[in-house]
Amino acid sequence: MRTRRDTRLGFQPPAVGDEEVAAVAEALRSGWLTTGPRAALLEERLAEYLEVPHALAVSSGTAAMQLALVALGVGPGDEVITSPITWPATANVIEHTGAAPVFCDVRPDDLDLDPDLLPALVTERTKAVLPVHLAGQPCDLDAIHALGLPVVEDAAHALESRYRGRKLGGLSDATCFSLYATKNLAAGEGGIVATPRDDVAEAVRAMRLTRRGDGARYDQAGPGFKANLSDVHAAIALVQLDKLELHATLRARQVALYDEAVDGLDGITPLARDPRDTHALHLYVVRIDPERAGASRDEYQRALAEERISTSIHFLPVHRLSWFRKRYPRQPPLPVAERAGEEVLSLPLSPAHSEDDILDAADALRRVHESFTA
Repeated sequence: MRTRRDTRLGFQPPAVGDEEVAAVAEALRSGWLTTGPRAALLEERLAEYLEVPHALAVSSGTAAMQLALVALGVGPGDEVITSPITWPATANVIEHTGAAPVFCDVRPDDLDLDPDLLPALVTERTKAVLPVHLAGQPCDLDAIHALGLPVVEDAAHALESRYRGRKLGGLSDATCFSLYATKNLAAGEGGIVATPRDDVAEAVRAMRLTRRGDGARYDQAGPGFKANLSDVHAAIALVQLDKLELHATLRARQVALYDEAVDGLDGITPLARDPRDTHALHLYVVRIDPERAGASRDEYQRALAEERISTSIHFLPVHRLSWFRKRYPRQPPLPVAERAGEEVLSLPLSPAHSEDDILDAADALRRVHESFTA
């Protein structure tokens, strides 16, 4: 077994190099600091990659979801069904439209929405479903589409994912991706709304930057947002897009190393990956059963920190966060999500890491497990 690291291993550093630096410098010298030709090129290339008619660049994954919901007519008095196992932004964007999130419990194996529970949550106020492809594992889209409701996918973790052989992006009314610093396509900030619908694309395009005209004369057709993507961020994303296949290969090797390492560690189980789908491998999440693993998730996280291994939690259940508890005090219990919130731990995973880095993290996990189960 390897010895403890001398330096801290970061959780998910971006894999950027001289190419990204040169691309940013070129963008700065071009005079385009805001939306310009690089953002347009990024949209063109991502539409081609995702095999979808429209890919619209916006300022964040959060903005992508909010604009998509508004484009579909979600507003005050409506309800949107979503997952409690997600970053709060997924529920926040529903709130910002004036609608209310309705949380559906998740499956215990992959923590995606449980499709068997969805029909009972649909009411006359339900306007859309916002599923989350957690860690890169696609949700059961067939069951979600069978509800007959508009669907906006939170695919922040799932750019490279395929559902039953089909790329995400053109399967639902809108699919929203993130270009945040930790994502598989890391531009620092940014998001993408992919849609096969011309009307949704037109609405998002109008709302993300409301000014229309030649600068001297302009107009506004409706209330919108300031949610456009700068050419500086687009320049980084374009370089990252060229590296997407290489980075996917590196992450796949890291996941294989983790799979081998956790095999046989009692009480430590990685989230399931459906062999019928292509998993984007954005996160490596394990569940830690305190009875079998000898300690709680929080104790494991502290022990790994002492081993100089950074970890994260994906995610604490949104409906149990303070603001949502106060706003929706009668929220029914969601037992699978609530237990998962106590057990999930994400291990370091990034193409910026070497195999030795991942082996260090794996050995640290084994040492901690051995100490807690001795």
